[in-house]
Amino acid sequence: MNDSETPFPKAIVTCLQGMVHVTRDVTFQFNPKNRKFINEVREAAKLLRDTGRKWINERKMAVQNGEDVPKDILTQILKTAGSVLQENTGNDDEELMLDNFVTFFVAGQETTANQLAFTVMELGRLPEILEKVKQEVDDVIGMRQEISFDDLGKMTYLSQVLKETLRLYPTAPGTSRTIPKDMTINGIKIPAGSACFFNAYVCGRMNKFFEDPLKFDPERFHPDAAKPYYCYYPFSLGPRSCLGQNFAQMEAKVVMAKLLQRFDFSLVPGQSFDILDTGTLRPKSGVMCNIRHRGQNTHG
Repeated sequence: MNDSETPFPKAIVTCLQGMVHVTRDVTFQFNPKNRKFINEVREAAKLLRDTGRKWINERKMAVQNGEDVPKDILTQILKTAGSVLQENTGNDDEELMLDNFVTFFVAGQETTANQLAFTVMELGRLPEILEKVKQEVDDVIGMRQEISFDDLGKMTYLSQVLKETLRLYPTAPGTSRTIPKDMTINGIKIPAGSACFFNAYVCGRMNKFFEDPLKFDPERFHPDAAKPYYCYYPFSLGPRSCLGQNFAQMEAKVVMAKLLQRFDFSLVPGQSFDILDTGTLRPKSGVMCNIRHRGQNTHG
């Protein structure tokens, strides 16, 4: 599932690229020279929905047969939809449930993976911060295999590192909102119905909001530090902010904690740290590391 050339991850990337093109150019899909790519996007979307529908039906059948099922996002969506024990679910409800599942899967896999890649990139360039967060992980979970919910709350510096990563590299670089009524902002009249784009990537790198903004400094998010209101929004803000943000951050924290607990890593010299925007931000050439199990001396 991590190989971007296998069908499902490749379909996710294709759909995100299609979203970017259509968002930036409303005439994109009507240009004949883009027809081949548009068809690829449609096929990718069909693959995601067909796969999602298959997984949903298999899980529903397992629940109805009294089988043990994982307590994961899919099970929770089924329970929330109220369709776990109902065989005659309306088509509209089925489609809504499928939409939610695909949204969770696409948004959760792509953004969290990219956040972790950027985190490894920055930690590899900043050994003092790497050692500090590694020490916190050692102090909280030691060599235990399981990470409890209480453990997550104790790893405050790891939280700071992950938040600082999203300040510099918000995996969803911006969001848009439709203006409900006429507004005037700084003398600029904005009519009702206009779509406004808010760029979290730009805000996170402005001197106006953050001192020395290009410096990776997790102390900005120390519990006692001033909160960066309305200039830090990697998950958007307000009642329509990302509904999966808590899940995404717990997921990132667990994976990063296990990585730090089990492995030492260093960046391969000479690689590029350029950023690529494909609807979500990602390291353009990936993040190449030398990695070894902690306590061992051989590289893999």
